[in-house]
Amino acid sequence: MTTGPAELSAIELLAAYRAGSLSPVEVARDALDRIAAVNDAVNAYCLVDPDRTLADAAAAEERWRRGEQRGLLDGVPVSIKDILLSRGWPTLRGSHTVDPRQAWDVDAPAVARLRENNAVLVGKTTTPELGWKGVTDSPLTGITRNPWDVKKTAGGSSGGAAAAVATGTSPISIGTDGGGSVRIPAAFSGVFGIKPTYGVVPLFPASPYGTLAHVGPLSWTVADSALALDVLSGPDSRDWTAGPRQEPVSATLDAGVAGMRIAFSPTLGFARVDPEVAALVATAAKVFTDLGARVEVVDPAIDDPVEAFHVLWFAGAAASIVALSPAQRARLDPGLLEICEEGATRSALDYVAATGVRADLGRIMGEFHEHFDLLLTPTMPIAAFDAGVEVPSGSDAARWTSWTPFTYPFNMTQQPAASLPCGFTSAGLPVGLQVVGPKHADARVLTACKAFEEARPWQGKRPALG
Repeated sequence: MTTGPAELSAIELLAAYRAGSLSPVEVARDALDRIAAVNDAVNAYCLVDPDRTLADAAAAEERWRRGEQRGLLDGVPVSIKDILLSRGWPTLRGSHTVDPRQAWDVDAPAVARLRENNAVLVGKTTTPELGWKGVTDSPLTGITRNPWDVKKTAGGSSGGAAAAVATGTSPISIGTDGGGSVRIPAAFSGVFGIKPTYGVVPLFPASPYGTLAHVGPLSWTVADSALALDVLSGPDSRDWTAGPRQEPVSATLDAGVAGMRIAFSPTLGFARVDPEVAALVATAAKVFTDLGARVEVVDPAIDDPVEAFHVLWFAGAAASIVALSPAQRARLDPGLLEICEEGATRSALDYVAATGVRADLGRIMGEFHEHFDLLLTPTMPIAAFDAGVEVPSGSDAARWTSWTPFTYPFNMTQQPAASLPCGFTSAGLPVGLQVVGPKHADARVLTACKAFEEARPWQGKRPALG
């Protein structure tokens, strides 16, 4: 496909609207044409509504024509993961067990903030059933594939969102992240994604995975995700766990990293990393030294919290299907049913003990960040593997957490963590660098990512499919 307006960043689109060189309707049409061209191959979208999208774009175009544009994203195409409620569209969560024949008249807080800022919603992106795993396939919507190699997984659970950004069908896509679900597909699909500090983006209804679950943007550029966070972080009374509105993170993006104290942990002390991935990430970490930061190779003093994470995750999954009938349970993703059945065996004491592990992990990381402004790790220890399976071929593990050791710990601690592209394997698959900050240091994480992006730009290369 040739380059079109939907390949521009959100900030570039806004500049083009301001200059009169592009219109929101042109951009929306290009996005819809691109979805039609690539979606059969990658399965990024489970819902597209051209009439509604074009009507919203026409309204934005008229505002720009009159010089009355309103909101930070007026006329910009944005896609939404099919976990988040969106008024007028069903939210089926990748599941046959959700009845589409009901009133869909409520927006999740993130979607409400997008509408208030006049984003043009282009569709809903695919998710594994109930967002339960780190790859994207479901009984309802099938397999989502990697735009760089359609035989490989796009990652998950926000795999459709990552594929939407990588193929240029929307410059920004909104995902959720309970154990890595923004960062995993960002790494596998070669885009930027950030899981902000818990509570920065309100969530309603509450996730069955509780305070592990964050909402965050994926985008082609760091600045677009910062702009999206400035929109999404608006308060919402329906989420009693949300924090206060934060200062705009876009304001400090260009501050740079000179003088920052940055830790680089190649393994977190317990993970096994593919040598090719390890080499690319180590090279990326050196860039921060060139940018004026003090980078030290050091592991935080933590053990792998996977067993405690499993207690919290599996119990949450079990709670999400309590009301289902035997017939409905029979239609669930078999892997989801397995973890629900395991989660149902966990006791309240097990859950409290896992919460204690989580609290201790949070304390250790809090103390670690008294000495280091940021932590760098690989986002993933491997590149994308075959689509349609939960674990890579040859693995003796059953669950997705066996190959995501760098992501779920920071859901347990609620820290901001981003994944940005840092290179490609010899097979042409993207590799991600994870940048982790202390709680409430979202702006610092984004600033560091923007500095790296400028030093090592990745935006010039799109997957051939896109």
